[in-house]
Amino acid sequence: MNKAIKIIFLLSITLISNQLLAQKFGYIDSEYVLNKHPDYKVVQQELEKLSNAWKKEAQDLDAEIKEMYIQLKAEEVLLTEEMYQKRMQEIQKKEKTSQEFNSRIFGINGQYFQKQAELLQPLQSKIYDAIERVSRKNNLAMLFDKASVPSGIIYTDPRHDYSEFVLEELGIEDNN
Repeated sequence: MNKAIKIIFLLSITLISNQLLAQKFGYIDSEYVLNKHPDYKVVQQELEKLSNAWKKEAQDLDAEIKEMYIQLKAEEVLLTEEMYQKRMQEIQKKEKTSQEFNSRIFGINGQYFQKQAELLQPLQSKIYDAIERVSRKNNLAMLFDKASVPSGIIYTDPRHDYSEFVLEELGIEDNN
């Protein structure tokens, strides 16, 4: 009985390993695919325009705070302790407003990252659908992303790179 279980176990391991060896694997470079997509450039330009406007607003707030400090320093000798404290509170309030603005816009869940996700989501869906179609056409069991961090991929054989197939599926021609 024990010998029969060992034989079945060895046969099942052999079958599983043969099936794994028969699987096709590949990889893509999603960063390369994204950079080749014309919509990505449009998204990047829109994000840059938004980012620049928000950065300008943040810089204006910081300049205002700096000016308040300069003015306080210049008038410090003329102010009573109560007036000085009132001005300091105004400056601190303005600093808090600046920090809240930066956090609200550029923080982890800030408007910039929400806008980035909103603009990239349709493009990422298109690319994912193309990846899925390429994987099915080429009977791939797994398709890795070389650009993902951390990918754990140390070496890739270019013949297993399906990035160009994904671009082709998206209707994008490589001009190189």
